[in-house]
Amino acid sequence: MFTGIVEGTGIIKSMVKINDNDKAADNRIEIDLGTLSKGLEVGDSVNVNGTCLTATRILKSVAYFEVVKETMKRTALGILKVGDQVNLERSLRINDRLEGHIVLGHVDGVGKIENIKKIPSETKMWINVSKGISKYLVPKGSVALDGISFTIVDVSETRFSVALVPHTLAVTTFKNKRKGDKVNIEADILSKYVTKLLPRY
Repeated sequence: MFTGIVEGTGIIKSMVKINDNDKAADNRIEIDLGTLSKGLEVGDSVNVNGTCLTATRILKSVAYFEVVKETMKRTALGILKVGDQVNLERSLRINDRLEGHIVLGHVDGVGKIENIKKIPSETKMWINVSKGISKYLVPKGSVALDGISFTIVDVSETRFSVALVPHTLAVTTFKNKRKGDKVNIEADILSKYVTKLLPRY
C-alpha cells in the first residue's frame, strides 16, 4: 500500500525481454533508486510510476523488477526507455502519515495528456480517459497519475483535470510531461467499492 506522495525519482538502467518460458514475467526492469534503495530488501514493494513492483534483486542502489505480461499490457511501463526518469515511492509503514490517499499500485488503465495550461501559481492538466475509468472519478476526489496523488478538479465522460503545484512539478517526472504523453491511472479504491456496492441497494 502507498500514499501517492512521491519520495523521489529513479532512472531506468535497462529493460530486458525475458525469453524463459518457465517464468511468468515478461520483462525485467533495472532501476537506479538512488538513496531510496537504502534498507530495500528482495521481496519488498516499490511503486514505480504508479505500478506496484517487487524487487527481485538488489545491487547497491540498483534494483531489479520482473514484470508480468498483464502489467505491461495495462500500464505505460512498456514505453519507458533507458535513461528515463520514473516516480518512486516505498511501501507504506503502519506508523506512517497518510498524506495523500490510499494507493495500491494497481493501475486501472492508461490515459493521455490532452492539454496543459500554465498559470503563475499552478499548472492545470487535462487527461483523456476511458468511460470505464471516468465513472470512478468525482470532482474533489482523488486519483493517482504515475503514482502521484492528485485532487480532481473537473470531470466529464472522457476526460478530467488536475492541478499541479510547483512543488509537484519540481520533485516528480511531471516537470517533463508534454501534450500527448501517456500516464498510468489508478482510481480511488473507495470510489470503486462504492460504485460496486450501490447497485445492490
